[in-house]
Amino acid sequence: MKLHYQRSGQGEPLVILHGLFGTLENWGSHIKNLSEHYDVIAADLRNHGRSPHSPEISYPIMANDVVELLDDLELEEVNLLGHSMGGKVAMQIALNHGARVKKLMVADIAPVVYPPHHEQVFAGLFNVNLASLTSRSDADKQLQAFIDEPGIRAFLLKNLYRNDESQFAWRMNLNALKSEYDHIAAAPSGIAFSGPTRFIKGGSSNYVRAEHTEAVKLLFPNADVKVIAEAGHWLHAEKPALFLRQVEQFFS
Repeated sequence: MKLHYQRSGQGEPLVILHGLFGTLENWGSHIKNLSEHYDVIAADLRNHGRSPHSPEISYPIMANDVVELLDDLELEEVNLLGHSMGGKVAMQIALNHGARVKKLMVADIAPVVYPPHHEQVFAGLFNVNLASLTSRSDADKQLQAFIDEPGIRAFLLKNLYRNDESQFAWRMNLNALKSEYDHIAAAPSGIAFSGPTRFIKGGSSNYVRAEHTEAVKLLFPNADVKVIAEAGHWLHAEKPALFLRQVEQFFS
């Protein structure tokens, strides 16, 4: 699996991984700022963005995809930053390939199994009639019946593009994401990673909770947790300056 990626800047290598339904483009301003100090490699995970599609999805598989990219770029050791699903991929890399990871930062996700909570999102995305779609705003109207928040609809619609036949299509492999959702909800596992690790959570998010502390400490004994107040799950988009400060302080 040859992942699509973007590389910019110079310094210590910093690999950035997006969440479910996302792409590396979600990190645009952060990539620009971080590339002033780091060799930033932002990747589209399999079945997302411009990376290849596959019917198989699991954290060991996605971790191996990223390690293959590191091998191709001849990077022996990197810093890792991942949000949500990308945070679980980053954790899996540290647990399976600890020697390749210098520092690990995980944004608003814990190493636990999450109950299904994207049913409405999938229902809305499958409800969009791609064949008859004439505009992005038309797709937004079709999503409104399932997803109230304009920001979430805008985030999802970044996956919409016109293919070679000038027809609207999804960049993500929506069928695989739906059929393999149990693997996406799963917890990473492996040999405990003792390197420097930071979990950063949104103060208004319930993804990282007190009852997850035991799971975190079991797999990441040198982890600490920082909170960005008044931020939800998309903390890097909601509080970009505070998030960037946390990233720079941890990896410096």
